[in-house]
Amino acid sequence: MYPTIAELAAALQAGRSTSVALTEAALARAQDAYGEGAKVFTDLYPEQALAAARASDTLRAAGLARSPIDGLPISVKDLFDIAGQPTRAGSVVLKTAPPAQRSALAVRRLQAAGVVVVGRTNMTEFAYSGLGINPHYGTPRNPWDRDTGRIPGGSSSGAAVSVSDGMAVAGIGSDTGGSVRIPAALCGLTGFKPTARRIDMQGVLPLSAELDSLGPLAASVACCAVLDAVLAGEEPEVPPAAELAGARLAVPTTVVLDDMDETVAAAFARARERLQAAGVRIAEIEIPEFAELASINAKGGYTAAQAWAWHKDLIARAEEEYDPRVVSRIRRGRDMSAADFIALQAARQRWIAQVQARMAGYDALLMPTVPQVAPPIAALVQDEALYFRMNGLMLRNPTFINFLDGCALSLPCHAPGQAPVGLMLAAGGGQDRRVLSLGLAVEGALRA
Repeated sequence: MYPTIAELAAALQAGRSTSVALTEAALARAQDAYGEGAKVFTDLYPEQALAAARASDTLRAAGLARSPIDGLPISVKDLFDIAGQPTRAGSVVLKTAPPAQRSALAVRRLQAAGVVVVGRTNMTEFAYSGLGINPHYGTPRNPWDRDTGRIPGGSSSGAAVSVSDGMAVAGIGSDTGGSVRIPAALCGLTGFKPTARRIDMQGVLPLSAELDSLGPLAASVACCAVLDAVLAGEEPEVPPAAELAGARLAVPTTVVLDDMDETVAAAFARARERLQAAGVRIAEIEIPEFAELASINAKGGYTAAQAWAWHKDLIARAEEEYDPRVVSRIRRGRDMSAADFIALQAARQRWIAQVQARMAGYDALLMPTVPQVAPPIAALVQDEALYFRMNGLMLRNPTFINFLDGCALSLPCHAPGQAPVGLMLAAGGGQDRRVLSLGLAVEGALRA
């Protein structure tokens, strides 16, 4: 179990710890030559972090703690602008980009709440893969089975490992097709993907303006709830846990249960049993629209179209500097016409309406976050076909919720000592606090 925001905030308030002590410990782990820090962070800010920590301790001593996250070391993904620094997005193409004039709005909200930003985390180049592999800055190894060297999941790879390895209390990532939930699931963390419009993207390098969302990876649902509220500019409160007895959850039988390995299947079955024992009514339903999404996105979908619009001039100048497995996916957007994009818009609206109709009467969907445990990095680097097959599998289930314009939570559901497995709770757009309330109750049932 990782320390939670509530536990650390209580220790700070009681004088059992200080922000400086927490920050020094996080930086020590990040700078450990034998650890993953060199692959986790693209930028580390020791001087600024310690200055922020000292300021937090001074304010707390004066009775002026700013929020429940005041003084806590947190990492942010390399998509977020930090004033005075270039934003590289896990790429070398932007290594000479001009420094940001102002930090991203999400970062400014975190800092106003007293967060200590320890650094920016590594990621799949331009956030365009669910595996977390980065040929430029290295790939941080999953905390599970580190000797083998397994993927952390992506694209928020460094965010996840910064938390799992104690380099940060939480990591802030982005989620366009699962980039918060996938690494959370594979690394044994909790991750929350809010409704896309909930958190302002100002100062965040985009992948797809239609699908991008910002969310936290942390130790618990309550941690994610507090961080989500801060990022959204709301009071940093944890909603009350929902009542599980009588709650109705729907397990889609279309596509999302395909290709599960034995570990994921066993963990998912165990989670279902525990929830049913707590009084949850679980029904299996067909959502045939899930089987149609691949054909709707056959020409590359929003990500290819909108990534191509952003990258086309940069690719013309420096294509050879891109990760070839990323640029090949961006290039798919080159052949999409305006008519194709308009047709995609119309198809999405029909699809959302149909899926929401099938979800009516249920509190949330319940499914494995991803169908398989983290595969070894080396095999994916060496085998092009395996890379793209596994990337598709990792993105598959989370992507349904991004296309739905919904919100979703991934919670650990594996037995102690087993490979990490994520359980996803998902609902339609705007139901963020409801999903978090339900997640708090589900988390309690799974840990009982």
